[in-house]
Amino acid sequence: MLHDYGIIGVDAPGIYCHGTAPYLQHGVLGAAHLRSIDAKRYARHARVCEVHIGSGLTAEEIRSHGLPLPEVDFLPVTLEEKLITYADTFYSKTPAVLRNEKPFEKVVRSISKHGTAAVARLMALHEMWQAVDGECK
Repeated sequence: MLHDYGIIGVDAPGIYCHGTAPYLQHGVLGAAHLRSIDAKRYARHARVCEVHIGSGLTAEEIRSHGLPLPEVDFLPVTLEEKLITYADTFYSKTPAVLRNEKPFEKVVRSISKHGTAAVARLMALHEMWQAVDGECK
């Protein structure tokens, strides 16, 4: 759950968050706060916060879509980052569906709104974890 640490700072009343930042910023907010506590100790955790959005984001995607984020690559690199990024796509923070896993096809449709590169990253994560588990949907 630490990857969503910054959610408290966003404006998302549907999930009981009454901050001021756009939802998309919850990753960078969480990372910044963890680094402010102890940058060295929480460096790994802060990175997970930053890169877990969707299937990751490139600086070009941030720029071209006008996203309210720093124009840098937020792509999962480590095994931990890839696992949390992938797993996070299957669950919602909406209370009514909090415990229900989204079907893979729905995840792909959702990610496809962000372009073919985002889908390609998701598919690479899916293939990676399917090879590990053999049972990914």
